[in-house]
This record gives sequence, structure tokens and C-alpha cells, in this order.
Amino acid sequence: MNIGEASERSGLPSKTIRYYEDIGLIRPDRGGNGYRDYAATDIHKLRFLQRSRGLGFSVEECRQLLALYEDKDRASVDVKDIAETKLAEIDRKIRELTELRRTLEHLVHACHGNDRPDCPILEELSDGG
Repeated sequence: MNIGEASERSGLPSKTIRYYEDIGLIRPDRGGNGYRDYAATDIHKLRFLQRSRGLGFSVEECRQLLALYEDKDRASVDVKDIAETKLAEIDRKIRELTELRRTLEHLVHACHGNDRPDCPILEELSDGG
């Protein structure tokens, strides 16, 4: 199938599919005319990549996961290690965002929001408090 049909079946834009090909995540066959010829296995890999990226895995992590998926002799611990590392990263980001939210919430509540020029938000941004 051509890239348009692959895009429709996988739910990914053609540009993304070309990018995944450029970086070696997928390797569709080429017809005699030089056009890409996507097989059902390519669509499956594209959906796999879409779901992996949707869970926050980086392109390199997706590369590792895809290699493990294709390796029938893999150890599930290798997959779990990647997922646990991603989970720890997500937890760290949540903590950082929670702290940012607390700080900004404090500044918003400290600002009177009236017609006077003094503003704790701007003071914090200009000199760190």
C-alpha cells in the first residue's frame, strides 16, 4: 500500500511516517517504480510506535521497545526496565510541575490585581524575590 493508505490505517501523518523511515524505525519495501510499499507488518509497527509515543516514550526508547518486540527471545525484564525508567521520569516531572504550580499559585494569591503598580509576580520574576 502507498503512504497515504498507510497513514490512514495507522492514524499517523505521512510526514511522521517518512520521519520514522528516515531514522530507521520502519523500512517499507520499494516497488519497481521506487515508491514505498507498506505491508501489514509496517502498519502494525506504526501503530506500535504511535501508542508508545502516546505513553511518552522517546524515539530512542521506542526503538528499544520495537527491537525487544521483534526479538522473540527477549526477557520481559528488559521491557519492564524501560517502562519503569519512564514511570520514574514521569513521577519526577509531576513533582516538578506540582512545585511550579504551588509557587505560581502563591504568587497569584499574593498579587492584589488592582490598579497599583506593585506586583509580587513581577518582583519574583525580576530578582527572585
